[in-house]
Amino acid sequence: MTSPEAPRTALVVGASGITGSAIVSQLLEDGGWRILALARRAPAAHPQVEHVAADLRDADDLARALGGTGVTHVFFTAWSRQDTEAENIRVNGGMVRDLLAALSAEPVQHVALVTGLKHYLGPFEAYAAGEMPDTPFHEDEDRLDTPNFYYEQEDELFAAAARAGFTWSVHRSHTVIGHAVGNAMNMASTLAVQAALCKRLDRPFVFPGSETQWNGLTDMTDAGLLAEQMLWAATSPAGADEAFNIVNGDVFRWRWMWPRLAAHLGVEPEGFDTAPRPLEQQMAGIEGTWAELVAEHGLVEADLSRVASWWHTDGDLGRDIEVVTDMSKSRLAGFTGYRRTLDAFTAIFDRLREERIVP
Repeated sequence: MTSPEAPRTALVVGASGITGSAIVSQLLEDGGWRILALARRAPAAHPQVEHVAADLRDADDLARALGGTGVTHVFFTAWSRQDTEAENIRVNGGMVRDLLAALSAEPVQHVALVTGLKHYLGPFEAYAAGEMPDTPFHEDEDRLDTPNFYYEQEDELFAAAARAGFTWSVHRSHTVIGHAVGNAMNMASTLAVQAALCKRLDRPFVFPGSETQWNGLTDMTDAGLLAEQMLWAATSPAGADEAFNIVNGDVFRWRWMWPRLAAHLGVEPEGFDTAPRPLEQQMAGIEGTWAELVAEHGLVEADLSRVASWWHTDGDLGRDIEVVTDMSKSRLAGFTGYRRTLDAFTAIFDRLREERIVP
């Protein structure tokens, strides 16, 4: 007679964001999980998902909300953007520390933490300013000699794991695209909104970035694939106590991708021409046009800032460096998930249309 499986309770931190919502979907698909969704806003209602309301920057509130919940697996996807990296370190490292302290009496088995390629590139305020490793980036590269909130989050995770005895995994994604409204860093919805506004104003769909990005190789991360890797690492011995890069598995050039995205979005593409043309400049003062589209098509989100993050897409596409990521480590460990980036984009565009987020 076999004994029943021990109960599994997943806590998804940042459950309403791009990655967090993808993890909730992945856990539902996997089955057999009690799912606790910690988020400032309640995620989409689902009978198998329990919303946990708590302030990640309040240790007492976290202890109140999480004590006695029986959490066995943690998926940490949240971050809070601050004005300086010193504040990023204090706030974001503190959130990891306080959350894991609040769970110190719970039967935690594994904690999976999402970071990103700024592990290799440096933080926003010193982005690509120092000596970076050669591409493709590998997980065994030394840390950069510059303060970085990712390093602080990792160190808080490692220290808590050593105290409590759970395993951990760190997941270093590139630009994550997925479905989420109100996310501060969402290139897929940003480009869909750009295209809708360009179509309305009879403008071309202008690539905002640098010549390096237009012509060079790059890669990206689909949120669903990131969720798959995190769940694999949390439940597979090969994923324990390891850091993994996570990108889709293909590489592309924006000069190839841009016209294909434009064709799917129904706009006329225009590529790089002598200098970057950032979206923050292209789309300045465009709020009135968005309001017209919302009213005309019955769109569900009137606040343009909740569906388009011009600054983030400008930052990604304006880089004057090559960014390509090695996936050998997790492949050899047994994770073989893959996405074609063009298909990931078009699937998100279609869903945004279906849900009346863009026309």
